Amino acid sequence: MPKMKTHRGAAKRFKKTGKGKIRRYKAYGSHLLEKKSPKRKRKLRKATLVSSADMKRVSKLLPK
Repeated sequence: MPKMKTHRGAAKRFKKTGKGKIRRYKAYGSHLLEKKSPKRKRKLRKATLVSSADMKRVSKLLPK
């Protein structure tokens, strides 16, 4: 059986943490920023974890 290939689009968006959780960046932080409050823009900069409901789906895209 051949090796599983990493989904390159997912590899650019997600990173695995040391404990095996998957880190992601928040949406809505790249354009139309004038109307967003400074507090909201500041919160969007921080990375967060993929929800437990999506972990299985995202893990399949990142086999290594």
